[in-house]
Amino acid sequence: MSSTVVLSFDPEESMTPISRRLFLSISAALVPDLAFAHHGWGGYDTSKSFEVTGELLKSTYENPHCEIEVEVEGKLWHFVLAPPSRMQRRGITPEMIAPGKTCTVFGYPHTSKPDEARIEYIVLDGKRIELR
Repeated sequence: MSSTVVLSFDPEESMTPISRRLFLSISAALVPDLAFAHHGWGGYDTSKSFEVTGELLKSTYENPHCEIEVEVEGKLWHFVLAPPSRMQRRGITPEMIAPGKTCTVFGYPHTSKPDEARIEYIVLDGKRIELR
């Protein structure tokens, strides 16, 4: 003998007007925080683009963005690249941005972090690859 239990959920019956308003208020309050969680690119000065070439000292190939550290004329730069999924679609593998390689980057400096820049394109092994 088997028995079947059917469970149903009716949000109209389970949420009182007060709990519904509380849920909506909390949800509305959290939306700006969730939108801010992905920073956007407003912190980079697109009027001051530059291009440099240097040796890769460190690299990460992970979300939310791949990153590299490059020494250029004695200055250590932190460059923010594209997310791994876009890097893969553009044909860039982790091995291509491994420490010891040389690259050229074109990007925009951060407005408050003097050693950071957002990269628009990177040149690896003589090939220019757009990241945006």
